Amino acid sequence: MKKKHFMAIVLCLSLLTACKQDPDGTKREESYPLLTLKPENRELTVKYSAVIEGRQDVEVRPQVSGTITRVCVEEGACVHKGQVLFIIDQVPYHAALQKAEASVASAEANEAIARQTLEGKETLYRDKVISDFELRTAQNNYKSARAALRQAQAERTEAANNLSYTEVKSPVDGYAGMTSYRIGALVGPTMTKPLITVSDNSEMYAYFSMTEKQMLNLTAQHGSLDKALAAFPEVSLVLNDGSTYECKGKVDVISGIIDKTTGSIGTRASFPNPGKRLMSGGTVNVSIPYRKENCIVIPQGATYEIQNRIFAYKVVDGKAVSTAIQVFEINDGREYIVESGLQTGDVIVAEGAGLLKEGIVVTAANNNTKQGKGE
Repeated sequence: MKKKHFMAIVLCLSLLTACKQDPDGTKREESYPLLTLKPENRELTVKYSAVIEGRQDVEVRPQVSGTITRVCVEEGACVHKGQVLFIIDQVPYHAALQKAEASVASAEANEAIARQTLEGKETLYRDKVISDFELRTAQNNYKSARAALRQAQAERTEAANNLSYTEVKSPVDGYAGMTSYRIGALVGPTMTKPLITVSDNSEMYAYFSMTEKQMLNLTAQHGSLDKALAAFPEVSLVLNDGSTYECKGKVDVISGIIDKTTGSIGTRASFPNPGKRLMSGGTVNVSIPYRKENCIVIPQGATYEIQNRIFAYKVVDGKAVSTAIQVFEINDGREYIVESGLQTGDVIVAEGAGLLKEGIVVTAANNNTKQGKGE
């Protein structure tokens, strides 16, 4: 039974082959849509997945230990630099400051006594009443009293600073995040979780990665990384809901280091955020336009691939000639921009390239050769 099926398939293939031959055994001409190539302009876009962050996302942490006695900020509220967010129990720090001030007063008195004693000893020494040893002793006592005063003053400054740190203030303008700390919570400088995060969202940064090959193409095109950065066009932001953000952005930072793990290069684009529509931590797509002028554009249906190489059929002296081509790596899924292998004036088979064979005689379908369209 299987043998009969096999013979039937062979017979069908023979009939199909015979259909493409004239009675005398010669292959007949095939009609395909043809395309005469001419320079065209195209603008393509490529999207990169990105994460957006505010200009500053500052984790606010306490600098002294104690229990929270007051929460002065509402979650999500707009805050200003220097605004008090939390108050830590101030009683022990007030006491420490008073103690430090008393120590300063005592040290000032001791320093004054030591200075007066030294002045008297110097007078007695000039009158040759006391020895050199007594004078040096008075001088050393005065130096010790001055050092003690400075130490007391430093301790007073430290106590005053600690008291000021009981008012936890916002270091930047921005928006307050969420906090799990409430009145009575014990906090301190060694805690791993911040009290709250303040995000400056006046300008947003979108962080994404480009491949090493893409970056090499850019530097080769413009001559250097700095020139490539300056030549970058304005970019768009496609939000998670599919809408396009109303403000254009600018690529302003390209890392000079290739990630050894991924082989990619970190890139940043900045966007204004006047309406505070963008929020730190969001996932977006950065859309970068690429404009190619006076380029050769062909339909993807005019090509076929063999071992990751792309080919098209040129029509030379009425016959199809397979030609390897290099295409621009970015495409719209319908057309290829040809970098090499074809040139202006060439005629190619515009459709069905995968069905053709080398050397087949081709004529234009309906005797009408298409012309490439410019913009």
